[in-house]
Amino acid sequence: MDFHYILFAIFAVAAYFIVTDESVAAAFYYVTALAKQYTQRQWWWLTHNPRNPVVKYMMWRRSMKLAKELQKYFDENK
Repeated sequence: MDFHYILFAIFAVAAYFIVTDESVAAAFYYVTALAKQYTQRQWWWLTHNPRNPVVKYMMWRRSMKLAKELQKYFDENK
């Protein structure tokens, strides 16, 4: 039996239980929502973790830009 047919059979059985049983459908919905939230949390942590060198560089760049703007502002208003 081909691997695709095995996957199709598993998904067909899961779809049958989702369609016929309301509690299984609710559980499937909650599990997919939980998986989506987990994925979003991991993505947020990857893009905002200070140990990430790219994020560290972007924070440094933003800070230096703000420092230059403040220095220019204070030099003009002295």
